[in-house]
Amino acid sequence: MKKINLIVLFGIIFMSSISYGQDTLAISKTDLWQKVADKNLQIKIADQEFKSAQADYRQSNSLFLPNITASHTAIATTNPLMAFGSKLNQAILTASDFNPALLNNPDRTTNFATKIEILQPIINIDGLYGRQAARAKMNAFSLQTERTKEYLELEVNKSFMELQLAYKAVAVLEKANVTAAENLKLIENYFKQGILQKTDLLSVQVRVSEIKNQLQYAKSNVQNASDYLAFLLNEDLGDKVYKPAEALENTISIQTINTSLSANRKDIQAMDKSTEAYQKMLLSSKMTFLPRLNAFGSYELYDDTLFGTNAKGYVVGAQLSWNVFDGYKSIGKMEKAKADFQKAEIETQQYKAKSQLELNKANRQLNDAENKVNLSKLDLEQSQEAYRIRSNRFTQGLEKTTDLLQAETQMFKKELEYLQAVFEYNYTQQYLQFLTK
Repeated sequence: MKKINLIVLFGIIFMSSISYGQDTLAISKTDLWQKVADKNLQIKIADQEFKSAQADYRQSNSLFLPNITASHTAIATTNPLMAFGSKLNQAILTASDFNPALLNNPDRTTNFATKIEILQPIINIDGLYGRQAARAKMNAFSLQTERTKEYLELEVNKSFMELQLAYKAVAVLEKANVTAAENLKLIENYFKQGILQKTDLLSVQVRVSEIKNQLQYAKSNVQNASDYLAFLLNEDLGDKVYKPAEALENTISIQTINTSLSANRKDIQAMDKSTEAYQKMLLSSKMTFLPRLNAFGSYELYDDTLFGTNAKGYVVGAQLSWNVFDGYKSIGKMEKAKADFQKAEIETQQYKAKSQLELNKANRQLNDAENKVNLSKLDLEQSQEAYRIRSNRFTQGLEKTTDLLQAETQMFKKELEYLQAVFEYNYTQQYLQFLTK
């Protein structure tokens, strides 16, 4: 889980009150996912991978459908055998054509043949298993596409919350900037009255400069968060910046989440389907040792003129073929398919174990995040009270300037830590829901 460094958070500024010369585009969480589903490049890539697997599956329709070809061939020959055969096909042979002199030295003969051929598979056991493998692969990509969409939904929610956190932290730093300016004005008055030394004034001035420096870094940080969201949306912001329509929640909602790994999770189902595809490919490679039965037929038209149809004929039949030995090629393919299948089984087992490990880790992170929120909230309340007390004592001359600055810094730091803790809890909760979906 990506954590936002508190040092960076100190550098975020309040974009809602300062325009930075950029146009601000309000974006709502409810409209965000629909835009991502329509425009995100990763989803489009996943869709194309599914279409590619779907096209592979459709190719297996050739196992049931006939293969039909049509051709028209034109030849001119003085070859004795070809010339005699062409006349025979054209049904124009006469008794004079059996003259040995003409048979051995024929005149130039032309032949135009139109041929329509049909090949119909009947029994191809290896092809049936290959088709099942292609279907399992297609289903695996379909499930993986759905899982990709679920992941993108989580990533978009996370990015949106990060942008919300950035704006929330900006508001805190704006408040810190106002407080620092007021303290500086007060210290300057005390210094002019001779109540404080110059070192006290310099300390406050350094503090004010630090905040201004942090604000400068903040501009880039907010823009970066906005740019990443635009990347997920596949949009070009240019000189514009996104601003969430909803503010970041500063409280957490405890929910009961199923903490067991579901076998119905899309990515796990996809791994199972992928393993099934390799299993079917192994069976297909084994079935290549069985004979194949195919039917064939052709219809032929012959003439001595282009596209002529003077003579006609057809051929129909069936062929039982058996590849008895192909030099160890089929055996090698079967051994490779077996290794691929066993590898897929091991990878699926490893993936499930890793997913369970990740789920256990996320459960602990959620508990830690809840504890961190509670402690951060307590720290924030204590730091606010401490600053209030020191501020009152300082105006009465009972506190040092350095103590006041330290209390002020601590208060705003704890507020940012609390916001960070809330963000981590809410994201971990969504991440856990993603892992158990």
